[in-house]
Formats: sequence, structure tokens, C-alpha cells
Amino acid sequence: MVLALEGMRVLEITQVMSGPFCGLLLADLGADVIKVEKPDGDDSRRMAPPTIQGESAAFMAINRNKRGLGLNLKTDEGREVFRQLAATSDVLLENFRPGTMQDFGLGYSDLSSRDPALIYCSISGFGQTGPYSKRGGFDLVAQAMSGLMSITGHEDQPPVKVGVPIADLNAGFYACYAILAAYIHRLKTGEGQYIDTSLLEAGLAYTFWESSIYFATGVSPPPMGSAHRLSAPYQAVRAADGYLALGAANQRAWEQLCAVIGRRDLLSDARFVSNATRTRHQRELAGILEAVFATRPVAEWLADLERAGVPAGPVYNMEQVYQDPQVQARDMVVDLEHPTAGLTKMLGLPVKLSRTPGQIRRPAPTLGQHTDEILRELGLSTESILALRERQVVF
Repeated sequence: MVLALEGMRVLEITQVMSGPFCGLLLADLGADVIKVEKPDGDDSRRMAPPTIQGESAAFMAINRNKRGLGLNLKTDEGREVFRQLAATSDVLLENFRPGTMQDFGLGYSDLSSRDPALIYCSISGFGQTGPYSKRGGFDLVAQAMSGLMSITGHEDQPPVKVGVPIADLNAGFYACYAILAAYIHRLKTGEGQYIDTSLLEAGLAYTFWESSIYFATGVSPPPMGSAHRLSAPYQAVRAADGYLALGAANQRAWEQLCAVIGRRDLLSDARFVSNATRTRHQRELAGILEAVFATRPVAEWLADLERAGVPAGPVYNMEQVYQDPQVQARDMVVDLEHPTAGLTKMLGLPVKLSRTPGQIRRPAPTLGQHTDEILRELGLSTESILALRERQVVF
């Protein structure tokens, strides 16, 4: 089966999350992603347990479908091998601190002079320009400085980050989206280009509602727990045995909800007659709803809400997520054989293309697993590769 990005080669020299996630997105759709690692490997290989037969679960999760090359860029020969690989690649993806690749003589200006068609993408903490450009990048710091932590959690409580590394992941998404746009441009014109994105901007780019409220009013929105800023009721509510997420955000759903819970009187309450008034009185409404929902278990409420057409769902932990028949029906768990860890489970693909579907073809590479294979593709002989190994240029 033909994959959408078959024929695209990506030279990825990234670590931990934002860059590897971008590479994963491209690899899942068919790109040949060569992951270049330093002698001691991507830092995520040493992240805390869980591990699977000595392999880092964190590394395995984010580096599937890639080939692994061990290369020492601190040697002249290593840098020359990298230049040769860049010359055979459509895309170069890196997430070092700004200036690092230039110090190696491997920056965009260095490589594009040899190959003007190269698409060169840099992900950093704060971008390549500005007063903070030289700072290192970390998801937690980006969440803090982008405002995300100021709007997450509950009011009058300590700052809370989003439960997943959302700035890292979104930076990977934006980098992937930009690479694909640049690739389309290159197919049309033959021109490559430079892409610059950052964790700070990736976090800030999620604040559409909150930024628009600030721009319009000059007031910084506070955190609201699971409630919505612009709609009510739209939040998690406690039932007798757990929580459910209630999405009665429009007028029709609100009216149906009142019928389900036996509180039609709320329809004529001046505080709740419209979405605007319900949002203004969100806390009062939440208290009323929780008093009702606390009388019955989650499953009973969900059955009644579904029959009435009111959007709702259970609040799952991860074990419950993967037991859900809808998640199973959408193939969101894939079994994959790893050369050292054995049979492992991977997250499935969240997008389904009808003609060129993505595919999980191979597990994350062991450190330097495909070094010889990739070097042979450059035309190096077995003797030359062995000599490079002996000089600790490759591994």
C-alpha cells in the first residue's frame, strides 16, 4: 500500500519530545525518518521507569517507524557524514538550543548553500530570535510563560500544568504542519526554506479563547477547573460513584438536560434562561447540578442522558480508556514486536486516510540499530564503515 509521504526523507537530530514527536508524525505517514543519536543516545532513553526489558517506554512510544543512526558530531568525520546525509534528505529536523548546529557548521546557511532545496526545521524553547532565544526549552517553563498554567486548574489554588506536555507536543504539531507546507511549496518550485518554531509560541497558540478575552477586556481570565469560559453547563460533575463530563452547551441540550434531571423549573430561572446568563452564574448552576447528580451512579445518568441526546461521557483513567469499545473499534492500540523488548503496545493512529492510510511499520530503533544500513546507502563500503566504527565516529 502506498503511504502518503512515501519518498520523503527526513534527517532527524532531536531529543525527548517536541522534535521526536514531529518526526513520528511524518514517519507514521510514510516518510523515511533517520533518527541521529549521540553516543549515549537520546536523553529519553534514560527517563524514569517504566522500562520494558531494559528499553525506555518513553523513548519507544515517540520514536516508532524510524531508523536509528549512531553518529558522533564532535568529530570532523561525523559532521561530514551528517552533511552527506543532509544532501540526500528532503527535510532536516533539529531541536537543539539555538546556535548549536551553527557551532557544528551544520546550520541552515551551511547546508542550504550545498542544497537550496533543503527544508530545515528548528524547534527551540523560545525561537531563534528575541531576548530569550539562547535559553533552553522545557515544556513546564513554556506552559508557565505562555499563560497556560494561569488558566489551568482551579481558582485560588497553586498553578497547575496541563497533564500532558502540551507545549512540547504542539510544537511538534506546528513543526510538522510547517514542514508539509514547505514540502508542497518545494514540489511546486524546487525551493527549500527555513522553519523556526518554539515551545513558547506553541503553548501560546492554544489560548485562542483566553487571548481574545484579554484583548477585548484587558482582564486576564482565571482558571475554571473543568468548566468552560463561554458555555454552561459544560464541565465535569460528581455523581454517586464518580464523575461524568456534561456538555449541555447549547439551548436545546440545556432544555433536554433539565427534563432528564427533573428540574424543568430551572428553565424559567432568570439566572439560567440563556447561555450568557448560565455562564455568568456558572458556580451556582454547578452546585445545583451536582446536588442532583450525586443521587445516582454515573452509568445510570449516562444512559438517560444518551437517550435524551445530551452530550456526556464518563471521566476515565487510562485503564478504562483502553477498555472502552469505541477506542478499541478505532484501532487506537497496536501490537508491535520490538527486537529486545518483545511484544509491546503502541498508541494507534488518530487520523484515518482512505487512500493513503498511515501505518505503524517498525518499532523504535535500538541505539544505532540501522547505522550500517544507512551508511551503505551513502555508498560506504563495509571496510569504510568498520574504520569509522573503530575511530568512534559511528556506532
